[in-house]
This record gives sequence, structure tokens and C-alpha cells, in this order.
Amino acid sequence: MIGLLVVTAVPAEAEAVRAGVSDPTVTVVPVGVGPAVAGAATARLLALAEAAGRPYRGVVSAGVAGGFAGPVEVGGTVLGTHAVAADLGAESPDGFIPVDELGMPAELLGAGRSIAADPHLLAALGTALPAATVGPVLTVSTVTGTVAGTTELRRRHPDAVAEAMEGYGVAVAAAQATVPFVELRTVSNPVGPRDRDAWRLREALAALTKAAAALG
Repeated sequence: MIGLLVVTAVPAEAEAVRAGVSDPTVTVVPVGVGPAVAGAATARLLALAEAAGRPYRGVVSAGVAGGFAGPVEVGGTVLGTHAVAADLGAESPDGFIPVDELGMPAELLGAGRSIAADPHLLAALGTALPAATVGPVLTVSTVTGTVAGTTELRRRHPDAVAEAMEGYGVAVAAAQATVPFVELRTVSNPVGPRDRDAWRLREALAALTKAAAALG
């Protein structure tokens, strides 16, 4: 049977997902931190599965995330409508310029800076997780840790519900392989000034196990 590929950044997240999944066709793999390594590793896993004649029916980027205060609280679950490359672009005296506004030819932009989740996967998970907060999830290479940084992100992405480090890379790999993609996150901390003492990783991982039951 052909199932889902679920990729996480670190082993603790993978273990939390595995603890909640009962479907033996769901494969869970920790692939590393950040969009580059996550994208490369996911692309390799998809290519190997396709070469073996057993392509995955979907890819889920799963794990913990920072949540924007208001849309989602610590311990809450998030479903990403879009994976957004929030820091892909250029600085300028007038502020940040997103990559798709730099005047490059469209063919050089690839998937652009925002990749939509597969509507069928998103709808299925939304039905199984009715309490989840649904909205764009930002992918960053540097986690936001200041009030100024948080304010700027909220200004540029007012609908964003969470921030993580792998979703966009995984989404690009899935798009290149024409495999459906969705992002599932649980919130361990608010986006804002970095305060490790305020993180609730244990609670977020427990919530991830509970949410992972929706994957099968």
C-alpha cells in the first residue's frame, strides 16, 4: 500500500508523530533543520520512492512551531494553507523586498515564495482536526527573536498563524515531484523575544502526537 511521507526536523518530533499514527503505510522521517536540508532530503526520499515504483500519495511537513499571538495559543494545532518563504528576498533602504518583487524573470522564481497546500489533504486534516487554526505558515532560516522582527513579519504577513523552519523547503520538493503537500504544526512558543524558559516543548510534542492521529 502507498501511504503518506511525514517529514520532521528532529527525531523528537518524529517520535511524537509515530506515537500518534496507527496506519503502517505512513512513513515518518526526521530530515534536519532548515529549508535547504529539509527540501533536499525530502526530494531524495520522493525520488527513491518513485524509482521503486511506490510513490507517496502525499507529503506532510510536521513538527513544532512558534505561533503568532492571537490566532493560536501555545499548545494549539496549526494547519498551513500556504508555506511561505518569509525571508527570501532582499533588504533595501525602504525595507524588505520579497523575491518575486525583485524584477527577476518568472522562470527564475521556480515555485515563487508561497506554495499552497493541497486542498484535499488540507480539507481532510481540517475535518479530522476541527479545532486547528488554519492559515499561512511562514518558513524562516533565522527564527524571529525580537519585538521589532515580530512586528515586521506581522506587517508583511498579517494572516500568518505560525513560523517554522522547514515547510517551504518540503513544499518545493513536493511541488517538483508533483506530490500533494500540507503542513501540520503544534505551537511550543509565541513568536517574539527569545525566551527558552517560556517554551512548552513537552506540551507541543504531546499535542503533535494527538494531532498525528489524523494522518492515519
